[in-house]
Amino acid sequence: MNLDALQKYQDLLLTYATDIGLKILAAIIFWVIGRWLIGVAVNMVQNALGRQKVDPTVLRYVGSVTAVTLNILLVVGILGYFGIQTTTFAALIAAAGVAIGMAWSGLLGNFAGGAFMIVLRPIKVGDFVTVAGVTGTVTEIGLFATTLVTPDNVVTFIGNNKVFSDTIQNYSLNPFRRVDLKAQLAGSADHNAARALLKEKIAAIPNVLAEPAVDVEILEFNLVGPVLAVRPYCHNDHYWQVYFDTNRVIKEALGEAGFPAPMPAQIVTVHQAA
Repeated sequence: MNLDALQKYQDLLLTYATDIGLKILAAIIFWVIGRWLIGVAVNMVQNALGRQKVDPTVLRYVGSVTAVTLNILLVVGILGYFGIQTTTFAALIAAAGVAIGMAWSGLLGNFAGGAFMIVLRPIKVGDFVTVAGVTGTVTEIGLFATTLVTPDNVVTFIGNNKVFSDTIQNYSLNPFRRVDLKAQLAGSADHNAARALLKEKIAAIPNVLAEPAVDVEILEFNLVGPVLAVRPYCHNDHYWQVYFDTNRVIKEALGEAGFPAPMPAQIVTVHQAA
């Protein structure tokens, strides 16, 4: 009897193990196929929106939301295959969502910030911006973070909530921007001649716009002499080229024209005792 009972338990255990093993194998197959189908679906959605000339920012955001939603549905379907009630699972998700929402309120704030940026569109992929104190080109607006590449080629991730709640400077919205530089003159220099010379030379720099015209005016005075504000205008893509070329022209043009080098000067009066 003991041997028969043991054999019966072994057969029962083998049956359950085989059943569970087949379900696990099926779940793995479902997961692999489901992930592949999700990738196909996301690509189809993005391609359809791309044919409609939808902004790349919206494309990536919609793709992320679609992928997350379909992955959740896939997990629910696999759990349902194992016999777990989806209603119970939904209740667990709701309870977990409340707990996660309380613990990760900042993460949910980032999600909301990303949604607001997609709707209001203060920035988009490809814009050159300053957000949260970081300057760079926007490469992605994700579900929770915005990715920038700074001019020194550093990839920077910033939480969407911080981006949306902080000051945003978008340099790409307007067709041109101003380059702000200064030129120090000696006190004995002819400032009108210097102004005319710099306007002529800087206007000839490649990519400097003819309209608005180059501004060269006296900005302030110091112990050395007058300080000129030198302000050419250019497209955002040419900013640094115009910036460095203008500095070079200021140095070379004033030197070649014979303007005195600006040097601090003081007048010392000596009184001799009687």
